[in-house]
Amino acid sequence: MIGTLSVSLLALLSISLPVGVVLFLLAFGIDQFYSSFPLIRGLGNMVWSSSKSATLIAIPFFVLLGEILVRSGIASRTYSALDRWFSWLPGGLIHANVATATMFSATSGSSVATAATVATVAMPQAERLGYDQRLFSGAIAAGGTLGIMIPPSINLIVYGFLTQTSIPQLFLAGLVPGLLLALAFLVVTALICAIRPDLGGTRRVFPFIDMLKALTELLPIIMLFTLIIGSIYMGWATPTEAAAVGVAGAMLIAALTSGITWKMMEASLLGTIKITAMIMLVVIGASFLNFTLASAGLGRELQDFLGSLGLTPFYTLLVIVAIYVVLGFFIETLSLMVVTIPIVVPLVLELGYDPVWFGILMIVLIEMALITPPVGLNLYVVQGARRSGSMSDVMMGSLPFVFTMGLMVAALIAMPGIALFLPAALQ
Repeated sequence: MIGTLSVSLLALLSISLPVGVVLFLLAFGIDQFYSSFPLIRGLGNMVWSSSKSATLIAIPFFVLLGEILVRSGIASRTYSALDRWFSWLPGGLIHANVATATMFSATSGSSVATAATVATVAMPQAERLGYDQRLFSGAIAAGGTLGIMIPPSINLIVYGFLTQTSIPQLFLAGLVPGLLLALAFLVVTALICAIRPDLGGTRRVFPFIDMLKALTELLPIIMLFTLIIGSIYMGWATPTEAAAVGVAGAMLIAALTSGITWKMMEASLLGTIKITAMIMLVVIGASFLNFTLASAGLGRELQDFLGSLGLTPFYTLLVIVAIYVVLGFFIETLSLMVVTIPIVVPLVLELGYDPVWFGILMIVLIEMALITPPVGLNLYVVQGARRSGSMSDVMMGSLPFVFTMGLMVAALIAMPGIALFLPAALQ
């Protein structure tokens, strides 16, 4: 069944069917060929039960929050401010790309939205200032992946929902690895551009007084992050309520800084509806697929397969990591999460690993999938913003950052405290 399911999944995705539709088709196929009971009779109940959770209401709120930040101009002003602080480093404006993605991740919750925002603002600067297109584009694609690690993260909300793991604990656990990964991206960029100065474009130094003035442009993002995360950990709001508070805060800031127009709100709401509908179709389709997989015995089959290998828990974990790396080449990231979580997470818990820690490890692996071809979404987002050159440029530019993420995976496995220290300290 595992082989048939994998081949069918790749075949359906290769003909460009929507991911949510693919998940439903796979579920119907399993029902027809691997189940003696008509599982389709449970479809209505699965659609309702998988979409009624109040936790999922946070998704459209966080998407709307990101849309408002982009369309109100807050994101572009943040980028301009960080340009003044980071452009003196080897690599210049590339560091501003990563830093802006990091700050935007702290309010957006979406990697694709983060990459699209930074790419739209930054790409016009690359050619004008003489930057290497590959490294510049790759840094934007990699920086965008931080959107699903640094809280609030839509993917962490989905993981917590599917595994019944504390979302506030997941948010805390993702903060330190996310910031460390952003720092690692900066270090890698600086090393590359120190060795090859021709890749880094023009290094610019701004007057210190201008740098201090630019800090005021960072206040909206910092205030929003503090409002969202602070309200959760002070016990004033659940993650869903904090998302709503964040939207209200973003609208207030937009009204005070650039004004709110009906055209801006219409575009923000329409973008939110499109993205949320896509996410919910995937979540519902995956829930029904997981129901059919469990009923057909795939979980037992996978357990028997891993058990037959006779591996220790550590080597079994490495096999799981390798599976995620390979699947990440071919499967869209949210789909990869929701399809595999109900199968893999019970095995990981049985091996004695912490579900919060594994959630963060999985997110890093999912981040790698966002910038590895042929299905890496961030690569296509950045290429779309470039409007010139080949996709291979973005792919090549992202390779140093893929390697950096691999090192983070190794660090999380060797030192689980990277993810678990903050939740334990604040619990």
